[in-house]
Amino acid sequence: MSDVLHRLVEELSAGTLQVVDLTIPLGPDTVVIELPPMFAPSNGVSIEPISRYDDAGPAWYWNNLSFGEHTGTHFDAPIHWVTGAKQPNGTTDTIPPGRFVGPACVIDVEEAVAADSDFLLTPEGLAAWEALHGTVPRGAWVLLRTGWSRREGKEAFLNVADDGPHSPGFHQETSRILAEDRDVLGVGVETVGTDAGQAGAFDPPFPNHTTMHGAGKFGLASLCNLDQLPATGAVVIAAPLKIVDGSGSPLRVIALAPA
Repeated sequence: MSDVLHRLVEELSAGTLQVVDLTIPLGPDTVVIELPPMFAPSNGVSIEPISRYDDAGPAWYWNNLSFGEHTGTHFDAPIHWVTGAKQPNGTTDTIPPGRFVGPACVIDVEEAVAADSDFLLTPEGLAAWEALHGTVPRGAWVLLRTGWSRREGKEAFLNVADDGPHSPGFHQETSRILAEDRDVLGVGVETVGTDAGQAGAFDPPFPNHTTMHGAGKFGLASLCNLDQLPATGAVVIAAPLKIVDGSGSPLRVIALAPA
């Protein structure tokens, strides 16, 4: 075992490092994004028992599962968006596994989001964070801490009004800076998707998806417990299921962070 890995195991054992679960539970009550009625919807989570120590299987318990790829805490692969359709190694079964692991940059905007549910992280906001914590490094996961994961119930989580959903996200120029200038792995959010709720009316529409996936980057949605991570110094592991030609998948996102 290398010195680095040996030290990692020792620090986990000693409790000087902790494993933080950034994943919401996946079940029938998991909130799924709602699209306008002209588009095909994604199914929610269905769990069908096969057997549970009964006549159908006296010594084992297991279930059949059904859900859309982009359900709960989930991974967006480049092929998920039309701009990433021709990205090489852009599906969940072809992405090199080393690209699932990277340092976390946690940008805390909870106070701003509490005052404005349509808050966008602008380039100026990113620059202010970098002035305090250093430039976002190449290959990082940039996680937007909004407190949104503490909202209870479908109505509060989706926050839909007559003019559509209202939730925070990234300004289109910020997404471009992160994808092109900073060369990040991807971004992560606590909301149901990586674009702001009103992003369908932006130019271009849904600019975070358009920019990130067009550049071969990833997205993580419906994260939680970001308040347990420091601004820098944690490592995120976000490995999707290896679905053949998959556009994404639910996953268990974990972070290694100082205790």
